[in-house]
Amino acid sequence: MTARELRVKFIEFFKANGHVEIKSASLIPENDPTCLFTTAGMHPLVPYLQGAKHPAGRRLTDCQKCIRTGDIDEVGDPVHLTFFEMLGNWSLGDYFKEEAINFSFNFLTKELGIPVSMLAVTVFAGDDDCPFDEEAWNIWRNLGIPAERIAKLGKKDNWWGPAGTTGPCGPDTEMFYWTGTTPAPEVFDPENKLWVEIWNDVFMQYNKRADGTFEPLSQRNVDTGMGLERITAVLQGKPSCYETEIFAPLFAELDAVRGVPGVPANERAASERIIVDHLRAATFIIGDGITPGRVDQPYVLRRLIRRAIREGRKLGITDVFAGRLAKVVVDQFGEFYPELAANAETIFAELEREEKQFAATLENGTKEFQKLIDRVPPHIARKVVSGKNAFNLYETYGFPLELTVEMAKEQGFEVDVEGFNAAYIKHQEQSRAGAEQKFKGGLADNSEETAKLHSATHLLQAALRQILGDHVEQRGSNITAERLRFDFSHPDKVTPEQLKAAEELVNAAIDRKLPIVCEEMTVEAAREAGAMGLFGNKYGEIVKVYTMGDVSKEICGGPHAANTGDLVRFKILKEESSSRGVRRIKAVIGEAALK
Repeated sequence: MTARELRVKFIEFFKANGHVEIKSASLIPENDPTCLFTTAGMHPLVPYLQGAKHPAGRRLTDCQKCIRTGDIDEVGDPVHLTFFEMLGNWSLGDYFKEEAINFSFNFLTKELGIPVSMLAVTVFAGDDDCPFDEEAWNIWRNLGIPAERIAKLGKKDNWWGPAGTTGPCGPDTEMFYWTGTTPAPEVFDPENKLWVEIWNDVFMQYNKRADGTFEPLSQRNVDTGMGLERITAVLQGKPSCYETEIFAPLFAELDAVRGVPGVPANERAASERIIVDHLRAATFIIGDGITPGRVDQPYVLRRLIRRAIREGRKLGITDVFAGRLAKVVVDQFGEFYPELAANAETIFAELEREEKQFAATLENGTKEFQKLIDRVPPHIARKVVSGKNAFNLYETYGFPLELTVEMAKEQGFEVDVEGFNAAYIKHQEQSRAGAEQKFKGGLADNSEETAKLHSATHLLQAALRQILGDHVEQRGSNITAERLRFDFSHPDKVTPEQLKAAEELVNAAIDRKLPIVCEEMTVEAAREAGAMGLFGNKYGEIVKVYTMGDVSKEICGGPHAANTGDLVRFKILKEESSSRGVRRIKAVIGEAALK
């Protein structure tokens, strides 16, 4: 079964079982300060998992595009991916464990035809905080899964959340498929790597309180996730998703760029896998409105592109080539993700610009390398490029260690490889520490304060459009309980006078104490009413429209304040560049704005 067939079959199965298909959301979370990118299907559903009513109902399904970069340095092996698609289904206070597990079991065994003898599952074993998930255990047993194939595991393996120190959480049950060439063992050993996890059903049934205790949730939810690339490889009997038809067109184009004959899928080098993975991810990120830059999502995008180019250099590619692979991605996925086709020219132009700019950076790096060499007195017998300097060439100019070693050797120098590795590991540790914050995922802080800040972003955008022009559109939003950060399209630095004018317009709307009204309507009706839609194809048939008097009308999932007067005061702290053609404003409201 191909990935395309599986994607359609999954969605149709859940639609036939009362679920409404929702469109994949943007890779850029609308208002989740815990993540730079959408890392799971549940992220766009944050308000609804916490009790808000979803316009499409209580049973939902989709195929969500996701980015995870916590393991970016592992990409290149046969397993890790940066961009992937997540199949999912949700119950927002509707069905719970029995129905969810039955849906999963029936899809795997009846729709996909997987024999029960090839399946095993895990359930939460229980601990001092919460009891053993006996309900899930019994459901699996009644479906015919032998007791020997059900493993009881602790919170490390079979528990989700909370995202922070408090909030929704609960046990999960995971499904595994036997990938060995021999018959599956009668007794399931979760440590045996031939058992591959293919699906996870999360049961949000508890709320963790500040004192560390757990209480039942008033709205119990189900959140499931199945990685499309992984399940495709499993069903095709492939040890790696890179060996499926998903990546075949990209490898074929890479071969054409290199002018080499195709090689067997299982013999692809790490550099080849990095190139196709990173450029696939970059294409989707640019398709959602991000351009290469120095911080946050733009920085991650730049890193992906430049790493792909570096790997291309290792393979002998010296011409501009990223756009050729991006075209393959657009052609392959444009039907499912229309934003790719709509933004194709921008994608190609940004990749070409970044590739040419990086070529200049590499040239500058060569000059920097030569400066390092020239500073070493000629009479020194053992000439060494320090690990610190080698790492600086890698991090600042994109020089792979191999290139530095090769260039050093040509001039009679050695490279302190151990020192480089130490600097690299330290950098990784710092990056991972940041990733734990930026990519930890989960339910965003939807407190009363963040709801007010969310409303402030609507007022800010309306003010900026009035001051700067209708070309201003939201390109990202990051909200914490203390401040808002708003990215918007604008080619030039916003002047102090323009910022002051925008601030005054927002405060004028606050002083008017306008009620913030939420209405549900069709997308067509929202457009006719003049509502702004900031994320293109992410909406379903029915949407929420938030109106703030005659100042702002936007399609948005919420949450928001009840009245603009609740914001008290608005103050812009800083304006800066986010990436090419995108500016960023940081601002505060309430008491912080009065200081």
